[in-house]
Amino acid sequence: MGQKMLMKGNEAIAEAAIQAGCRFFFGYPITPQNQIPEYMSKRMPQVENGCFLQAESEVSAINMVYGAAGAGARVMTSSSSPGISLKQEGISYIVGAELPCVIVNMVRGGPGLGSIQPAQSDYYQSTRGGGHGDYRMLVLAPASVQEAVELTQQAFDLADKYRNPVLVLGDGLIGQMMEPVEMPEYVKPELPEKTWAATGWTPDSDRERAIINSLYIDPNVLEKHNRKLYEKYAVMEQTECRWQEEMTEDADYVMVAYGTTARICRSAMRKLRDKGVKVGLIRPVTLWPFPNAPIQAAAKHAKAFLTVEMSMGQMVDDVRLAVDGEKPVAFYGRTGGVVPTVREIMDEVEKLAKEGK
Repeated sequence: MGQKMLMKGNEAIAEAAIQAGCRFFFGYPITPQNQIPEYMSKRMPQVENGCFLQAESEVSAINMVYGAAGAGARVMTSSSSPGISLKQEGISYIVGAELPCVIVNMVRGGPGLGSIQPAQSDYYQSTRGGGHGDYRMLVLAPASVQEAVELTQQAFDLADKYRNPVLVLGDGLIGQMMEPVEMPEYVKPELPEKTWAATGWTPDSDRERAIINSLYIDPNVLEKHNRKLYEKYAVMEQTECRWQEEMTEDADYVMVAYGTTARICRSAMRKLRDKGVKVGLIRPVTLWPFPNAPIQAAAKHAKAFLTVEMSMGQMVDDVRLAVDGEKPVAFYGRTGGVVPTVREIMDEVEKLAKEGK
């Protein structure tokens, strides 16, 4: 194992990407993810073939990612909420062209410029594609700095595996908090051969000419392409769904939360258990594909569910779809950058218990 060190979440993500073989980073400053490009600007010149470039805008940054990914490079960009919104057209192009890359979003309060405080109100944008057209991305939601390191590294492998962007979604707290991190020892990754990449071609080449494109004028050809993409997403749903369950076996009430909010819910769960209230927690690690299975299993015995988010309620829709009307699904959220407290969450569960739900 590598050395254990105290690292801020944003910097740990940046170093994890470098250790995973990322050699190109294009981005633009926005709080609360600024330490990622700041760290990359320092580290990338120290790494063989490393390239850091601050683009003139988020739109430019994502199109630089398109170019590097099309040439077969391991490439990453990062931003926070409004910046990710500006990247959406480029992300849709990248998906349409079937290119691998990693995108990090450290979510801040919105809508609009909102605030620089942590939030989870980009769930719809992240799990429903976000840009134009029919598409999906794997969405990984770390709940600690250590998990952010591990999921960032895995994101590059998953992006290559499916030739599709992977989104690492953290709330601003994950990026700003400092925790002990075990950074894996650097081993030069064996990257998959990318025969599809545009790396140069001559008429006497023994391979087909690589054309990176997302434009299909013929509607029948585009429909065929979209069906091919959705076959790929179906495989992702079958094989890449991840979650964590705690104390759900005998739970009367099951909380569903992700990221930092799940950690607060875990504290509330333990205190409620001490008071004799049977509470469990399901934490989605992949927000897409969404972990329907454990929620459906818990619905067979739980009296009710409580979805807790730092938003006005977005993931709650997926929880309700999973429960499919079998049991009540309540929601508790704080928004605008306000973080829910352990006491508030305990009160919500106890309210459900009192109401006999």
